[in-house]
Amino acid sequence: MLIGYARTSTVDQKASFEAQKRELTEAGCETVFSEQVSAVATKRPELEAYLANARKGDTLVVTKLDRLARSLPDLMDLTRALAAKGVALKVLDLGMDTATPHGEMVLGIIGSVAQFERSLMLERQRVGIARAKAEGKYKGRKPTARAKAEEVLAMLDQGVPATKAAERLGISRSSVERIKREARREHGSV
Repeated sequence: MLIGYARTSTVDQKASFEAQKRELTEAGCETVFSEQVSAVATKRPELEAYLANARKGDTLVVTKLDRLARSLPDLMDLTRALAAKGVALKVLDLGMDTATPHGEMVLGIIGSVAQFERSLMLERQRVGIARAKAEGKYKGRKPTARAKAEEVLAMLDQGVPATKAAERLGISRSSVERIKREARREHGSV
């Protein structure tokens, strides 16, 4: 059975997400697991759900290799887990299928090249950020949680638990705790 897996890093990538799902369906996938979560995230619930229920003879289909894994170790771990269950991996844009010896070899080579390319991209990004900082042009990401500090403190004063405040405001619990600590330091409140 052909099983598709579609993933984007953020919910803002709607066009890519929809295109992946469409390509997988057109490729004959009977079921498509899809999620919008970073590949470096520790949890990928949809991928984990498929892996838990994978059956011998299945083929997991992705449109591109980077939709499945972001690093060579991650890719190798996933392909070993698939192989242990008797599941092949098919990557549409490469025309690669690990059900064949040729596909297995190509996967190893491509994975190494992808890891190298990602490392180069990250290095170029670090150099670019350093240059922009030196020129005074780089300000970094706008701190979203700190902009909501007043709302956080008001909720905490009303007795709303930190976890609930974080959920309601769309920020992390650790951000709520940081705001709380900073308020204590500055004002001795909360």
